Amino acid sequence: MLKVAFFSAQAYDNAIFSSLRLEQKSVDETPSSTIDFTFFPHPLNAQTAITCKGFDAVCVFVNDDLSASTLATLANLKVKHVALRCAGFNNVDVHAAKALGIQVSRVPAYSPQTVAEHTLALILTLNRKTHKAYNRVREGNFALEGLMGFTLFNKTVGIIGTGKIGQAVIRILNGFGCKILCCDPNPHREVEKLGATYTSLENVMFQCQIVSLHCPLNDDSYHLINEDTLALMPKGAMLINTSRGGLIDDTAVIGALKKQHLGYLGLDVYERESELFFSDHSLDIIQDDIFQRLLTFPNVLVTGHQGFFTQEALAEIAQVTVSNLLLFTHDSDVTANDNLVDV
Repeated sequence: MLKVAFFSAQAYDNAIFSSLRLEQKSVDETPSSTIDFTFFPHPLNAQTAITCKGFDAVCVFVNDDLSASTLATLANLKVKHVALRCAGFNNVDVHAAKALGIQVSRVPAYSPQTVAEHTLALILTLNRKTHKAYNRVREGNFALEGLMGFTLFNKTVGIIGTGKIGQAVIRILNGFGCKILCCDPNPHREVEKLGATYTSLENVMFQCQIVSLHCPLNDDSYHLINEDTLALMPKGAMLINTSRGGLIDDTAVIGALKKQHLGYLGLDVYERESELFFSDHSLDIIQDDIFQRLLTFPNVLVTGHQGFFTQEALAEIAQVTVSNLLLFTHDSDVTANDNLVDV
């Protein structure tokens, strides 16, 4: 039996992973194929890692902290595997994990259409201001002043990062009749077949009325959107981020909003979201002044990292995560699994 400590667990996680565990047990009752999850609502970090005593593996999400110090504690407690139930692994010190003999697996592609559709939801909501119209109508205000939008047809949209999610966004935007420019250090042949054109980051920022981020967070992409790149954007342009919060320099974005250079901002991620997202803070005084400042702008829309949150995506995340763990139980090198994170 594989004992797994499951961190940052929400009620929906408990339900779907427990269901999968029961299905798996009904197929194969052998001890080596059984996974026993223990669900913890708190995140994994250097302070909470001590609770992993007696576990073989940990299952973590985007805001759990797998720093070198956390991993060292896990290694001392004989934890041998970290199963990420997400695609990104910027929260894991992969070099430290390798040195400590801890394997790391992830879910590299779960229903990319899920995040792509949320990206379009942010674009359309910001543009046509349906969130404001909803509240107005409920209060008996049917005036249209302040609700003016623009037509997406024939607009030039920039996609930064053309992996599976970026490609899904391109397909949707093609249906709106948009022109697509994109940039990626590793161009994909499929993207050109979709009618998109690769160009430089500078050209994307300069030519596009809408720019959407779909790239991983690493040393090269940290604060990719900064004062210099924002200055390249046309006045009144829209910026969307459903990828990783650290891609954006929030201070620079606030400056661009104050100057009315940036016309719209849609975020599903935030650089310091680990202190806020996935919890109810409605009765708290939020101490993050930068986040609170962002919320004061009428042309800013923030959702709490819900781009992945559909029934289909959760089911796929759970299935792949369990498969990763099962492969770990049968082959300690996990050599047959493309989901293994390597340095």
